Amino acid sequence: MTEARYKRVLLKLSGEAFAGGNGFGIEPDVVHRLAGEVKECGELGVECGIVVGAGNIIRARSTSLHDIERTTADYMGMLAGVLNCLALQASLESAGVQTRVQSAIEIREVAEPYIRRRAIRHLEKGRVVIFAAGTGNPYFTTDTAAALRAAEIGADVILKATNVDGVYERDPKVDATAKKLERVTYLDALKLGVGVMDATAISLSMDTKIPIIVFDLRTPGNIKRVLLGEAIGSTIS
Repeated sequence: MTEARYKRVLLKLSGEAFAGGNGFGIEPDVVHRLAGEVKECGELGVECGIVVGAGNIIRARSTSLHDIERTTADYMGMLAGVLNCLALQASLESAGVQTRVQSAIEIREVAEPYIRRRAIRHLEKGRVVIFAAGTGNPYFTTDTAAALRAAEIGADVILKATNVDGVYERDPKVDATAKKLERVTYLDALKLGVGVMDATAISLSMDTKIPIIVFDLRTPGNIKRVLLGEAIGSTIS
C-alpha cells in the first residue's frame, strides 16, 4: 500500500457539500460517500480530525437573517453545524469507523465537550474526531475553527475540501480567464482576498506554519489523492 504523505490531518468539509444537488439540508448519499473517503484516511494510517461547516442549513452572514443580531446568528450557525457533525458520525460508524464528536458548546447528551488532550488521545487510538460548534465563539468562522483545531492537535496540514478546485488570482465566476494558482504564500493569499478561506484562518495558519491545501470535494477520491501527495488543488504555505 502506498504510504500517506501526512500522519495527522485536519479536514475541513464544506457544509454546502452535504446538501448535494438539493442546495439545502443533508443529502444522505453525499454524506455516505464522504464517510467512505474519510474511512480511507484511516486505512492509510492517517489520523483525522474534521471540522464541518453549516452552509447547507444556515449562513450566519446571510441577508435573510437581517433581523437577527450577528451574535445570535453565529450561535445558530454553530448549532446547525452540530447537525452535520452528527450526520457524518452516523455514516462513519455505519461504515465501521470509530468516531467521537467534540463540541465547543456543551451538549453532553449528544457530544463530548471539546478537551484538547482527550481529542489527541482519540486520534492516537485511531478514532476520527469531529469538532462541532466552531470555536464556540461568535464572529469566528468554521474556517478559523479548523485552523485553531489543527494547531491544537498538531496537524501536519489543513485539507480544505470545498466546491472549487483551488485558489485563483481572481474570481473565476466573474473572470473566466483567471488562472488557478498551484502554490501561493500566506501573505499573497491575504492580499488576493481569496474567497475560499477567511483572513483570520489564513493568518492563524501562517502563525502556526501549517500549510493549507484547497481542493474540490465534489470529485470522488480527491481526499485520498491529496493524502498520497498528488498535485491537485492549490497549496497555501
